[in-house]
Amino acid sequence: MEADAVPAGRRASVRADARPGTRPAGPPTPEAAPGYALAGRRTGTGDTGHRPGRRPATGPGAAVPGPVPAGAARPGQPGQAGRRRAAGGPGVGAGGSGNGPAPLGRFLAKAAAVTAGLTAAGAVFGLVRDQTIAHLFGAGHDSDAFLIAWTVPEMASTLLIEDAMALLMVPAFSHALARRAASRAGLTRREARAADPVRLLVGATLPRLAVFLAAVASVLIVAAPLVVGLLAPGLPDPELAVQCTRMTALTVLTFGVAGYFSAALRAHRSFVPPAAIYVSYNVGIIGTMVALHALWGVRAAAAGVAVGGLLMVLVQLPAFIRNVGFGPTRAKGAPRSQRDRDRPTLLAFGLIAPVIFFAVFRQSQVLVERFLAASLPPGAISHLNYAQKVAQMPMVLSLMICTVTFPVVAQAMAGGEREKARRRVEQDLALASLAVLIGSALVIGYAPQIIQVLFERGAFTHRDTLATADVMRVYGLGLLGHCLVGALSRPFFSTARPTWFPALAMGAGLLVNIVAGALAVGWWGTYGIAAANAAGISTTAALLLTGLGSRIVAIQVRRVALSIGRLAVAAVAAGGTGWLAGPMIPDPLLSAALGCLLVPAMFGATGTAMRAIEVTSLPAQITQITARLTTCLTQLTQRFRNVR
Repeated sequence: MEADAVPAGRRASVRADARPGTRPAGPPTPEAAPGYALAGRRTGTGDTGHRPGRRPATGPGAAVPGPVPAGAARPGQPGQAGRRRAAGGPGVGAGGSGNGPAPLGRFLAKAAAVTAGLTAAGAVFGLVRDQTIAHLFGAGHDSDAFLIAWTVPEMASTLLIEDAMALLMVPAFSHALARRAASRAGLTRREARAADPVRLLVGATLPRLAVFLAAVASVLIVAAPLVVGLLAPGLPDPELAVQCTRMTALTVLTFGVAGYFSAALRAHRSFVPPAAIYVSYNVGIIGTMVALHALWGVRAAAAGVAVGGLLMVLVQLPAFIRNVGFGPTRAKGAPRSQRDRDRPTLLAFGLIAPVIFFAVFRQSQVLVERFLAASLPPGAISHLNYAQKVAQMPMVLSLMICTVTFPVVAQAMAGGEREKARRRVEQDLALASLAVLIGSALVIGYAPQIIQVLFERGAFTHRDTLATADVMRVYGLGLLGHCLVGALSRPFFSTARPTWFPALAMGAGLLVNIVAGALAVGWWGTYGIAAANAAGISTTAALLLTGLGSRIVAIQVRRVALSIGRLAVAAVAAGGTGWLAGPMIPDPLLSAALGCLLVPAMFGATGTAMRAIEVTSLPAQITQITARLTTCLTQLTQRFRNVR
């Protein structure tokens, strides 16, 4: 369906975005823009209720556009129904029955549930991908060469999908949607289409972005030998890594377009295609490796990365065309001021510059590890990679708590509710620390059994299992730091103008990582590199924890630190128990399965003995979360039945 087509029987249900006698919807408030990018909250347009593909209705039933605080009323506003529509509902994709719109909180819960499910699926496929690489190529020269080449898409993913692109383009699309809602009243379909700010924004930015990213990818392809020389100067035979790098460099273009599509779709409250990109990415890698490994060797894995990047774009393309569409670079006869208004400005880049540097510094930890490990015997880079990927799974799962609750923090900060933000941040830190420390205890206690079950087959030998397990145990010491950095950075970026403090703290941690790694690699090899990583990220976490209270949210740092300390003691007891009990059962699968019961039980017993409130209140919290998820699933089921 075209973006301006309107179903005949549904126009009457769409409320107005602009009409005579009401003030036009303004652009989103700057306070909401940073939080919007991660929370998926359509600032400015969520309050107007406009959906692409519908004409604004006019008449006495139309709601006043613009942000409406909860419980507030305006002269001429049509009562509670209008206020509910201003919060978002089916008209913006929130779902709900035909009797009335669903509250915004319910919509965010559904979106979070879908996103979490697809994220978990992507993580599972990522694990299968790593298992396939280990099975086909083991841990040696070939896998090291591929992992050097994989550095390019890892950096591109952070900058072009997860952070920078989202924080730049989501606010830009929010402003365009707000202008569309305010300017369509009284226009014909053709006129509205010709002057559509959303289409003008796409026409003004997407072609330029594609050309720029294609140029960067071309430079990387030509300069691949130099790139490999900088990333891994001690690699004995760099030619294979150069060939793989030339294939993975294509992801600079595909990841950038995929990130652009994701930002645009989230601005239009379409969350499923953006959440599915990593599933398609990993499926592309796995399928290409299985099909071509006998012919191309490890180059098939690099080709799979290129194929997976293309699938990221294709999985979102139909939804992008349906919800956003492509448009002209400018409206015919439009003045230059109007054309410039539809482009992201340097001010927008200035707002996200702290986020860009924070993301680059954080991702540079991988560069440091591979740079230092390149001079070690073949297989060192692979051991570090497998250990890190498995060890960080508890951290990723624990951060899903903060990701889901981040809209609450962002809205509280925007509304000046500092006390509400403080309570939410403290609760998030406690729950995330609880989850990651239980996972850390399991990873440290049962490292050999976990690695053996996941990877020891094909070219991955028992010697590789032991080396990877020892490195993973050292990595486990830094998991709490990784989790806290992810959780603490969100409140910093929820303010009107993100502060530079997280980037500086991450830079300090990176410096510790570099210095400690350079000193330790000669003595302890891969163990020294992993220990330096743990020391660097823990330094950053300590700086963020102490700096958050004085700069952003007045959390009680001492109480939070004591709470995390009690949980850490429980994790030490649980991990030590698993370390001793794991070898007692010869079968690694059975041993790891029993460890999944033993470690949490020991953690809970120790935490209860120490009166850690996070442990004692956990059963009630689990019951509450289960009830909310059940409610969301019931509502989704009812919605699908209504559709059928």
